[in-house]
Amino acid sequence: MTFGQGKIWMDGKFVDWANATIHVLSHVVHYGSSVFEGIRCYETPQGPAVFRLDDHMRRLYDSAKIYRMDIPFARADFEQAVLATVKINNLRSCYIRPIAFRGLGTMGVNPLTCPVNCAVAAWSWGKYLGEESMEKGVSVRVSSWHRAAPNTFPTLSKAGGNYLNSQLVKMEAVDTGFDEGIALDHYGFVSEGSGENIFMVRNGVIYTPPSSSSILPGITRHCVFTLARDFGMRIHQQVIPREALYIADEVFFSGTAAEITPVTKIDGIAIGDGRRGAITAKIQSEFFALVEGRIPDRHGWFTLAK
Repeated sequence: MTFGQGKIWMDGKFVDWANATIHVLSHVVHYGSSVFEGIRCYETPQGPAVFRLDDHMRRLYDSAKIYRMDIPFARADFEQAVLATVKINNLRSCYIRPIAFRGLGTMGVNPLTCPVNCAVAAWSWGKYLGEESMEKGVSVRVSSWHRAAPNTFPTLSKAGGNYLNSQLVKMEAVDTGFDEGIALDHYGFVSEGSGENIFMVRNGVIYTPPSSSSILPGITRHCVFTLARDFGMRIHQQVIPREALYIADEVFFSGTAAEITPVTKIDGIAIGDGRRGAITAKIQSEFFALVEGRIPDRHGWFTLAK
């Protein structure tokens, strides 16, 4: 099923894709007042399996709590809505978008009188940065747009309004001939991509920015920590200066959409030997073996969509 077809779950019932609409004066349209998740479902030998559903839905409810948004469904019921959306659309593998947003109420910045509406959509979506990027890697630039200071937007919340900054990072990168952009934080240290966390490898050690660098603590980012430790690799969270990326042996992105994507060039500078590195390849290979069900789900990351 492609984007634009099938059924969407809205506030407890399924509607046709074309009828999944909201009022133009909904608070979210004017003020970006939504929280959402991106989740992947993979085709496995056991059937369609949603990846880290509980972790994603916990983050959704955490995001809503930060913005004082009371989701009118129990978390277990919202999780069942995700599974039901995959099933009703007969999807074997897909990208899933659960969202909670401020609907039609009163206008003005104060959102507290607006109802909270919820929805789940799912559709087939391939490699976010292109099929070839999985091996050849992507070319990125450091953006002129920075992530907001810690006391402005709460980056621990995956909120719709936060992604206006990501759009600027992405559009600038594409308009100047790059696949993706990297934002620096308020202090000038490496933060993340427009929609991905970033890792670098130097002398066999993996490094990634900490939460204090205005990142979204990604679910796939956590997978990288887990897999690296499974392999006995050293991995550290620490602030990373921009120039450290240029002299890294390897750099890669992680994210639900991006999965594990090598970065082979930054600001026109080849990273390492300009190819996917050995550590990136090892983590990437293990990640896909797990999510495609070719090896046992040893960490209990899957929920079957039956």
